[in-house]
Amino acid sequence: MRVLIDATSVLLRSAGIKSYTYHWIRHLRTLAGADEIHAFPLLGDLGDLRHERSVLSAASTYPRLALLYGINLAGSLGIDWMASGFDVLHLSNQVRVAPSKVRMTATVHDLTCWLLPELHTAGNVRADRSFAEHVWKKASGLIAVSENTKQDAIRMLGIAPEKIQVIYSGVSQQYFDAKPSVSKRPYVLFIGTIEPRKNVDTLLDAWHLLRADVRSEFDLVIAGATGWSSERTVARLNSGIEGIRYLGYVAEAELPSLTAGATAFVYPSLYEGFGFPVAQAMACGVPVVTSNNSCLPEVAGDGAIFVDARSAVETAAALERVLASPELRVRLAEAGRKRAQRYRWEECARQSLEFFRRRLGHPSSAGRADS
Repeated sequence: MRVLIDATSVLLRSAGIKSYTYHWIRHLRTLAGADEIHAFPLLGDLGDLRHERSVLSAASTYPRLALLYGINLAGSLGIDWMASGFDVLHLSNQVRVAPSKVRMTATVHDLTCWLLPELHTAGNVRADRSFAEHVWKKASGLIAVSENTKQDAIRMLGIAPEKIQVIYSGVSQQYFDAKPSVSKRPYVLFIGTIEPRKNVDTLLDAWHLLRADVRSEFDLVIAGATGWSSERTVARLNSGIEGIRYLGYVAEAELPSLTAGATAFVYPSLYEGFGFPVAQAMACGVPVVTSNNSCLPEVAGDGAIFVDARSAVETAAALERVLASPELRVRLAEAGRKRAQRYRWEECARQSLEFFRRRLGHPSSAGRADS
């Protein structure tokens, strides 16, 4: 079996989809055995994961992006040329034309451009809806990163349930093994791109509602690159409010120890397809306060306290409850670490290889000598 995966996101400034693509391909290649996993455009070794820039040098990145542009411009002729000799073409979100001569599959990460279009740029909404029409609806099979995402795709796009398989994303081993970073003061942590969907302004409002004695004991640490429509939020973060530390972009290698060092992790996102930061915090054994929407209750289970993300009062009350109770923190940390065990990249890759084989009518790995 020869699989070609659109991995263009690793050449771009990106967060969740880039992490997914990077770790997914690396683990697919490790488990593939006699099967072949290739990455478009002409990507061999993926190098080190960096969210703020390409995994390759500029000299290697720009020709590959030009190839992507040419493929999309050429339509079916270009995509058929690119996929020639492969059994499966798996598309992420950058190759936006369907092949006519090879089986096509794709990953569905979220449906926010349908459910909450106001949280995206108009360009993102147009691109996602075009991708849905040309790829998701025409694919022979889809991977959804959560059951919630699958149900959204069925409801919003009318895709047949049997075409979609839920395969949870993974958490890197570094989070399970992380040692806490050293800090002068205990802190509550948020990690995520500063953009409307992540709802950081409500978090800042909630922090100001905490009792003064709580705020005097803990800092609020916010880590994440600036995204679209973030000017007002970033101005608040940089306004010198006592007890709030904005770190900006933090390198991938530093995130596990930063996460493990937190007293609690807070994530009031308005919608998630999988919610990497929540799963990563649970893997570190850090108690979580997060939203009661989208996939987050499904992913976090009993490893978190859930709140109405639009309510600063409810978010503040949950944070006070967690920060005031060492016993609750221990219970949430233990439950979260246990829950996170199901989010392993090795298991994600194993299920994904089975997904590809079934779409091709191949026998399962149980009957394969190379598995």
